[in-house]
Parts: sequence; C-alpha cells; structure tokens
Amino acid sequence: MLSAVRLLAAASLAFTGTAAPPIGEQQAWVLDAINAEQAWTVTKGRGVTVAVVDTGVDAKVKELRGRVTTGPDLSSASLERKVRTGEHGTAMAALIAGSGADGGLSGVAPESAILSLPLPAGGAPGINFLPPSEDEQAGLESPMARAIRYAANHGAKVVSLSIGSYGANKSEREAVSYALGKGVVLVAAVGNDGQTKYAQANGTSYWNFPAGYPGVIGVGAVDKQGNRAAFSSDNLSVLVAAPGVEVPVVKRKGGYQLSTGTSSATALVAGVAALIKAKYPDMSPAQVAQALAVSTRGRPAAGYDDKLGFGTVDAFAALNAAKALAGQQRAVDVPSGKHFGSGADSPGPSPPGPDPWRLWLYGGGVLLALSAFCGAIIVLNQRKR
Repeated sequence: MLSAVRLLAAASLAFTGTAAPPIGEQQAWVLDAINAEQAWTVTKGRGVTVAVVDTGVDAKVKELRGRVTTGPDLSSASLERKVRTGEHGTAMAALIAGSGADGGLSGVAPESAILSLPLPAGGAPGINFLPPSEDEQAGLESPMARAIRYAANHGAKVVSLSIGSYGANKSEREAVSYALGKGVVLVAAVGNDGQTKYAQANGTSYWNFPAGYPGVIGVGAVDKQGNRAAFSSDNLSVLVAAPGVEVPVVKRKGGYQLSTGTSSATALVAGVAALIKAKYPDMSPAQVAQALAVSTRGRPAAGYDDKLGFGTVDAFAALNAAKALAGQQRAVDVPSGKHFGSGADSPGPSPPGPDPWRLWLYGGGVLLALSAFCGAIIVLNQRKR
C-alpha cells in the first residue's frame, strides 16, 4: 500500500530573488479567494484539532510552534520507526493552522491545532494500477486506514488527506465509515490527473481514494482567476474547489515556496471545515459538507459539474450556511391527541404479558378440575370400604 500512496502536489517552486514581498502580501489572493478574513470575525478555529495524514510536520517552524502533536509511525501495524518531518506535510499543516506569527504565513484556521500522522509516500502521478498490498493480502489495515482511525480516536475533528491512491481498499472504506460515525470530517484531494492521456481521451479522470469514498469531501483546484486548474482531476468525487495553483506555503525548517496541486486546495478546505467545527462542534460531517457546497463562489452554470463540483469554497458564507443548518429542527413536535389523517385514533397497544382475566379464568378452571378429581377419589375410597 505504501507504494500506492501519492503526495498530490504536482510542483513546488522556490521563491527566487531577495526582493520578494512579505509572505502576507503573497498569500493575500488565496485568503481573498476563499473569503477567510471575513470568516475570522466569527471564529479562527480555536479548540479544533485537524489531523494531517501526510509526511511528518515540522513543529519548529514559527507558524506552527507549540500547536503540533505528532502521532506514531503508522506505516506498519507492528514496527515503530523514528518519525521524520517532510516538506509536504509541513506545507499542508501551515495552510490549515499557520498562526501568522512574526509576519509569517496565516492558515485558514490560525487558532486550530495539528495532529501530524506521518505516512511514507511515493509513486509518480499518472495511471498506476497496483496489485493488492501485503497488508491487504494478509487481511490487515492499510497505513492510511490506521491513520484515519487513530485520528478519530484521538480528538481530531477534521482529517486532511492531501494524498491518494488508485483503487478502493476495504480497510480504508471501513476506517472512513468509522470516522464519519464519530462525527469526524474527512477532506481529501481528488488528484492531479486532469491532463493524463486517459482523461483527455475520455473526458474524465480516474478516481483517487480516499476522495472517492462516500462521505469524504473531495476537493479540486482552481487558479487565481477562479478557473479550474487544467491538472485537477474531473470526476464525480469532486464536491468543491479551492486555490491550488502557485499557492504560497511554508517550507520545512522555515522559509516559503509555491505549491501547485490539489494538495493545497485540500488543506485550505480542511481549514474551512475546522472553522465550521469550531463554531458548531456538534455538526455532522454531512452537514459540514452541505454547508460548504451550498455557499460556494463561482458556481458552475448547471449548479454542479465534475470539474469544479459546486464551486470555490467561501469560508464566511459556509459559516452562515452552517448556522442555518444548525438551527434546523430535526424532529417535528406533534401536539398531544393529534395524528395524521382523518378518523378515529387506533386503539392503544395492549399491555405486555398474559391477559389477567384469562389467567383468573384458567386458574379457576384448574381449581375446579382438581376439586372434582379429589372428590372422585374420596367417593371411590368410600365405596371400597
């Protein structure tokens, strides 16, 4: 399974020159695109932990200092290894929870916390059919499935998955279902296969998992103009989109670079989901997905398509949609004595257990029979004498 997992960042481009503007100015278009700053007037994500299933997160970068917890190495069910930090995981974590400290990069939910769940990852983008892993053949959970379950059991309210593989996996499906059942929101990248030969020939991309599992929020990428990025996979796993072209991100050990891919878009949407869960902690994953979908910007003409989903996420509008959903009644109160339809009420249910009248009747019959039997014996004994 490990060879099947791909980091979904198509390219990372380092900043060049010494006259680069402050990172806050460079990322302003990203925050504007998803309306993050207006959302911060409502919440900044305090109290929510977002699990980042990715390469290890560098907890020493200034944007994340003091707010990263690193989980165990979940690449094997039995073997523990030293967890290493990575560029990709650090970049995604800062897009979610970067504090903006000391003029640094601000994440979408800058007061949220990160649970780093490192997974080794590899493999090149493209069409790649892989045989079942050794774990699958042995009936064991995949590393991704173990990470999702660990996140659900250790306080994460949102799981960000900027990774993926081709083909569904039974243990991952079950782990996704388990996490959703515990109220955990799962956000995953749909993939970077929009320009593959298969996609160009068939007008659709291969599905990427876990984005393809039911209940997971699949995220595509748009550019600065809000247009779908050509590389972004197009299929029915796409629910919403977010910026994913030359997005400024934090580098491991500090500094900044540009990231292009559905990875960045996924981290941004995970941050918006964290804002919703911070404000409405009891909101179900399905309601969070609905709030994101009904409040988008740049909605396709038909309302939905398999390239942009329902459109680009709007953090502030999503919070307003979540407020409306949170206020909905889940049940309708029916006044006493009222019922649907016309006519008389149906009779009330009989009390459980045997009918008392029948019990008395049966008991009396048994006593009469015993009395008659005993009387017959007495008469017979007197005749014999």
